[in-house]
Amino acid sequence: MSAERKEFRLPKQIPQHSNKQQLSEAMKKLTVLALMVGLAAAGLGAEKQLAWPQFRGPNGSGVADGQKPPVEFGPDKNVKWKEPAPSGLSSPIVAGDKLVITAFDDGKLYTIAYSRADGNEAWRKDSSAKQIETYSKTEGSPAASTPVTDGQRIVSYFGSCGLVCYDLAGNELWKFELKPAATAGDFGSGVSPILADGTVVLVRDEKNDSKVLALDAATGERKWEQKRLSPASYCTPVVWDTPSGKQVVAAGHARMVGYDLKTGAEKWFLNGIPSGCCTSPVAVDGTLFFAGGGPSGPDDKQMQMPTYDSMLKDLDKDSDGALSREEADKAFQGFFDNQDTNKDGKVTRDEWEAILKFMSEGRNSAFALKPGGAGDVTTSHVVWKQTKGLPYIASAIAYRGHYIMVKDGGIVTAYDAKTGKAVYQERAVAPGKYYASPVAANGNIYFTTLDDGTITVLKAGSDKPEVLATNPKLGERIAATPAIADDALFVRTYKHLYAFAEKK
Repeated sequence: MSAERKEFRLPKQIPQHSNKQQLSEAMKKLTVLALMVGLAAAGLGAEKQLAWPQFRGPNGSGVADGQKPPVEFGPDKNVKWKEPAPSGLSSPIVAGDKLVITAFDDGKLYTIAYSRADGNEAWRKDSSAKQIETYSKTEGSPAASTPVTDGQRIVSYFGSCGLVCYDLAGNELWKFELKPAATAGDFGSGVSPILADGTVVLVRDEKNDSKVLALDAATGERKWEQKRLSPASYCTPVVWDTPSGKQVVAAGHARMVGYDLKTGAEKWFLNGIPSGCCTSPVAVDGTLFFAGGGPSGPDDKQMQMPTYDSMLKDLDKDSDGALSREEADKAFQGFFDNQDTNKDGKVTRDEWEAILKFMSEGRNSAFALKPGGAGDVTTSHVVWKQTKGLPYIASAIAYRGHYIMVKDGGIVTAYDAKTGKAVYQERAVAPGKYYASPVAANGNIYFTTLDDGTITVLKAGSDKPEVLATNPKLGERIAATPAIADDALFVRTYKHLYAFAEKK
């Protein structure tokens, strides 16, 4: 049957037949035809799952089962195509026959579409940002947010100017303008928009005006807006389909909140997640999973932030009781400006103590949450909870019965998804930092290092980590999470886009 739905009418009356056999045959044909039409109509009404429509793919799961990307690949192996790409930290998504990213090039913010087949640039559109948000020059980008698609339109978010919607050909459909984001520590925006049931949802946590926005995907008109208490977060929300309806689950500063997708009403909250949270939750088979850690988490002795007195002892060369850029810039590893909140060229005791207080308000944890709660569900609806092996930037993935996370240094931890029992914790993948979240397909999980672009592939569901491949370094920084479609792994490095696929 054609994609266009045809109207089908049964005859007003069944014609007279000369014998019962003819009548029986006529009834059978009418019954079969009616059944076929009914099934076709049901199929047309069902929402087709898109290949990789947002940050971390289908509903932020990081999983593309049914796809068969290669296990072994590198700069000279199983490269389907490789093309230059402007700077930016957003992850690629799949929209129609295009691969789409956002980028920062020559002072302008773009949404750029590439052909999935050969990597050729199809179109790029300027967001027309009047001002670029303040952002970390070493770890951030004004093009850090991953776009989202519903298969008909593409929505990009820039902390500098707001949300912009395009059709698949790159024609602008609408724009929802916002002032440049004022993020905690001037790190810049990190959250990506999501799209469900015709609604674009954006969590925008700022120092003074945090909120969740819901817009009509077709028109860009505001559906609802909900204020938030969180002054800082960098994680993308997820849609949780619960018995009482779909909810937007947003992690934030030390607290996770569930909002009604239709109205924005706050349904529940949970305390005990990291300060200024970076990792995103995931919903699988009715259960919500989350894992996140950060500096000064009381259960992670390796990530404790130093006291101000200890830093003075080591760094205060002129003994003036403060830390100047000359004294502390190297020790802060490029983050001096983020700690110097009043921009006077020094990090004072008051500034540092405020940072320590902010960080101490969170808790590092991994947990599974069951639906159905209202109000404070911190203890009432947590199925299991753990505090070891937690990721800082890279979000964990639920796959093949395990909840798996990677920590800087290449430490992989797997918990049983149902019980929370530890399956293993080992230094199983390439050493280094991990910003890109793991992704999975065909029973395999892909882990990508930040600094040199080493991608390690582990077998999923095993009682101990089984390395299938430690692929050659791509030799570029990779902060973006890979995408999976066309039996290919799409990887965005600092300067390029790769498509890796088995040679036919």
